[in-house]
Amino acid sequence: MKTSFSQLDADEVYEALLNAHHGLSEQQSQLLNARLILLLAQHVGEAKAVQDLIAAARESPELP
Repeated sequence: MKTSFSQLDADEVYEALLNAHHGLSEQQSQLLNARLILLLAQHVGEAKAVQDLIAAARESPELP
């Protein structure tokens, strides 16, 4: 599982994500996030890999 942005411009991706949320209500932003997560999970294509990524995100030190 890759957890670094070795070949990905993290700032560019973050900016695109922020721009996608611009002007949306909180509910619309939540729906956008849900759709994006499902599309990315489908792109990954392996349930175990997605489960590992969910666990890694959950273990993030920023979450209480």
